[in-house]
Order: sequence, then C-alpha cells, then structure tokens
Amino acid sequence: MFPDWIIDVLFWIAVVFLVGVYVSWRATRLDRLHVRVETARAALDAALVRRAAVALELAASRQLDPATSLVLATAAHEARTADSDAREFAESDLSRALRAVVDQPDFTDTLKAKGDGQPVLDEMATASAKVVYARRFYNDAVSQARIARRKMLIRVLPLAGRAPLPGFFEIDDDPPVALRG
Repeated sequence: MFPDWIIDVLFWIAVVFLVGVYVSWRATRLDRLHVRVETARAALDAALVRRAAVALELAASRQLDPATSLVLATAAHEARTADSDAREFAESDLSRALRAVVDQPDFTDTLKAKGDGQPVLDEMATASAKVVYARRFYNDAVSQARIARRKMLIRVLPLAGRAPLPGFFEIDDDPPVALRG
C-alpha cells in the first residue's frame, strides 16, 4: 500500500519524536527537582531564622543569668548574620549553645516556676523540631537532584544548564534533651 521508504521515514520520525518526548520529560523532571531544592532551602532558612529569633527572645527574657543570656544572644546573632560560607558553623554553634543553656540541671523547672517561661520553652521546642525536619527535607531534595544529575543523558545533553550543583546543609541540629518530645 505504501512504499517502503515512506514507512522508513515515518518510523524515524516516530523514533525522533519519542526521543524528544523522553528528553523533554527528563529536563522537566530535573527542573522540578531544582525547584524543590530551592523551596526546601527557603523553608530551611525560615526555620533557622525562627529558631534564632526564639533564642534571642529567651536571651532577652530576663529569665537567664546575664552570662548565659550573653552566650545565647551572641550565638543567635552570629547564626542570623553569618554569610553562606559560615552559616553551617554558626547554626551548629547555636545548637550547642541552646543545649548548654536548656539542658542545665533544673533549668526547665526553674523557668516554668517563674510563670511565663513555659510558652518560650514550647516555642523553642517547636522551632528546634522544625529545623530538624526542614534540614532533612532539604538534604533529601539535594540528594534526589544530585542523583538525577548523574544520569548519562543529563550529562551528555547538558540539561541542567548553568544551574549549580546543590550542596548539602550539614549542621548539628540535635535539640536540647529537655525539649525533645
């Protein structure tokens, strides 16, 4: 019915079309993974800023002795103002400062006895937990994007464009023992 050359041409058109659809699908998936990384990073940044704000609130609450307030306020300020290169270290220092303050013997009992300390403790527990979850979600998104970028097709046809390879965010984010739920 049709000459052989028309069938050959239609076959190659179909192959090129299917390859194009597949490449487009892979590029779209990679783009969605990069958007997921950016969204997770924004959520992580928000959680870190909130934790630092609560730490500053606790330091300024006059519930702590002056030396402890100064240590906590300094760590929170450093975490909020650190540049991207020093951010992981500053956030880890804030985590250690929070543990040193909150895990003091009888700290939570003393703060609760003063009357208005419980809301700050609850807020600190929530903020610390959100940091843990946000960091896990971010690192999971980075892992998925890195796996996708290692695929041969992504490397041969530079489907990632000029997007930088996302990096993991590694901090000491263990919350104080007294705040663990």
